[in-house]
Amino acid sequence: MLTKRTSKNQVTIPKPVADKFPDVEHFEVEVEDGRIILTPVRTGGAEAVREKLASLGIGENDVSEAIRWARRP
Repeated sequence: MLTKRTSKNQVTIPKPVADKFPDVEHFEVEVEDGRIILTPVRTGGAEAVREKLASLGIGENDVSEAIRWARRP
């Protein structure tokens, strides 16, 4: 598939390729052996962190305690 770089250095990912990554908004960009490599990155944001902490049984008080411990003199 062919795509073109615009004057603003933007490249459109062809629809058949983009369709393979429906929930991805961000890509890590690397150059390797003269090739541009895009790797999908799924960012979870704060809500994903809250859900992960809850699944581990870590509550608000645990986080506050950990912060106090880390900031101790």
